[in-house]
Amino acid sequence: MGKAAAARKLASAAAYGGGGLSVLGASLYGLLRVEAQAARRTIGNADGVPPDPTGWYGRGRPGPAIKIALLGDSSAAGYGVGRVEETPGAQLASGVAERADRRVHLRAFAVVGARSSDLGAQLDRSMPMTPDVAVILIGANDVTHRVLPAASVRHLSEAVRRLREAGIAVLVGTCPDLGTIEPIMPPLKQVARLWSRRLAAAQTIAVLEEGGRTVSLGSILGPEFAAAPALLFGPDRFHPSAQGYRSLAQVLLPSTLAALDLVPADEVEPEAYRGEGVLPITAAALQAVNQPGTELDATEVGGARRGVRGLWVEIRHRRRHLDTEGAAPEERDEEPAAATDVGTAQPG
Repeated sequence: MGKAAAARKLASAAAYGGGGLSVLGASLYGLLRVEAQAARRTIGNADGVPPDPTGWYGRGRPGPAIKIALLGDSSAAGYGVGRVEETPGAQLASGVAERADRRVHLRAFAVVGARSSDLGAQLDRSMPMTPDVAVILIGANDVTHRVLPAASVRHLSEAVRRLREAGIAVLVGTCPDLGTIEPIMPPLKQVARLWSRRLAAAQTIAVLEEGGRTVSLGSILGPEFAAAPALLFGPDRFHPSAQGYRSLAQVLLPSTLAALDLVPADEVEPEAYRGEGVLPITAAALQAVNQPGTELDATEVGGARRGVRGLWVEIRHRRRHLDTEGAAPEERDEEPAAATDVGTAQPG
């Protein structure tokens, strides 16, 4: 089975409870439409503009700068917060600068309301900066707008392929579990959870097959949010609060460092006691969806990238860096010569 076919199959697999929307009766589907409209009115329109985290991080640290492109939707842009240092971009760039002891230049290309089909335009804008790593958060709007998973996965797969062909490392935070969003009521809540988990699993397969790395974000709108919705959800009860975005950045940071080959020496090899190891791609994708915070990357077993059940995948549960604080970016590098490496920072 080809990689596209495998992703499509997983997107509609019965592993998450059957045929999904295709088995819904006409009356139930009508109810879902009404509830979806009510939820959208409660959530409101994303008409605000998040603070732009584009700029330089790690004042006083050595170069050359690590270049990060941040792509995706409102979760990547940091919609709902008022200060730039509260955005996931600023939190992530500050963390990479601190942990790698390097200057970091981050440019944000994420757009509020973006779907997977919008990634191509974001890539067109990001490729000239030749980033070392592209971090992508996408999928939630595909679910809320009922985009077919096969279409979502195709657009993401094409984006990852373009980046990898250009020699750029890729980390994708897969679609979070939308079944925990308060304004969405049953039975739409159950359908949102089903669809978002299927999409996350399909995204995982597509990204890994194209040479990227994934980390599951179910916990970002999952158990952590369910336990403290007033703390981790923003005022619209749909987007994260500043603390919620910090939790998001804490999940992304260790996997971003891994994508840059900047992991500590004691985390290079998988540790069985942490539940880390190697599985075939489909089994690994299913485990990641059901265990938030799981990082997946393709690997080799006995010198082979594939077994009888497809691509071999390494499963990691990396330690989070809970003490990292976000900082506001500088508009220009403090070293003029280094600024010419990526150009003057412009808003994403």
